[in-house]
Amino acid sequence: MKPARLFAITALAFTAVAGPVRAGDEDLIDAPEVDITAGEPKAGLYLRADLGYAGWTGDDDASYRFNDGGGALLNSGDFDDSRFGRPLAGSAGIGYQFNDLFRADLTGEFFEGTFEGSGRATQPCSGAAPAGTGCSYGGKADFRAYGLMANGYVDLLNVSGFTPYVGAGIGATHVAWGSFTASANCVDGAGACGGATFADERYGGEDGWRFTYALMAGVSYSVSDRVKLDIGYRFSDIAGGAMFSGGSSGEDGGLRRHEFRAGVRVSLW
Repeated sequence: MKPARLFAITALAFTAVAGPVRAGDEDLIDAPEVDITAGEPKAGLYLRADLGYAGWTGDDDASYRFNDGGGALLNSGDFDDSRFGRPLAGSAGIGYQFNDLFRADLTGEFFEGTFEGSGRATQPCSGAAPAGTGCSYGGKADFRAYGLMANGYVDLLNVSGFTPYVGAGIGATHVAWGSFTASANCVDGAGACGGATFADERYGGEDGWRFTYALMAGVSYSVSDRVKLDIGYRFSDIAGGAMFSGGSSGEDGGLRRHEFRAGVRVSLW
């Protein structure tokens, strides 16, 4: 092959290879830069407010002790069935975001409800009841509760504005029971009731502070740099205490509440 022809073929091959490589280099030069840097942690105060719905409130250990007019014990035992109504709750508080991972807040809690319970005993309802009969009891009362809680949270990660979290809290709840209305109905046993009836009895409600702890999990969404919407689940356990007194007495075994909450957090920094 003549040298001139060999040189021409070599030059043509070099041009064919170098062209795409040069074009690729230009594409890399024109590509946008990707900044892979850690975000600056944000810290500061925030305000929060929440509404809750306690779809289930439990008290498996509510008990009663009914005495006669002279203070002698008639019947005592546990309420076999207890139900709670009015499940709404609310809270508000102030907190501090330490960094992208940890935050804590102090909150004031408020909720109220109704209690209805029933029980059955093999003893007569009163000293005037026919011998050998039993007694079924029913009772109801309203209550109000407000508390103070110290809570801590771990924000797990942020994905497109959504941040799942877990948390826990401890504090105290003041539970105030209203008047307790008790009803009694004679139940035939070895003896017959013979139409015996009994008037309802009212007992004064008790109140007091109780230890409380709570566990939380949920997710927040950043509407803006300062505003976050929050939805989550909260379990709280309030210690038991006196329910009513005044001749007879009753105790609740504590309130265990399963709550779904929705709220808002507003940063102040």
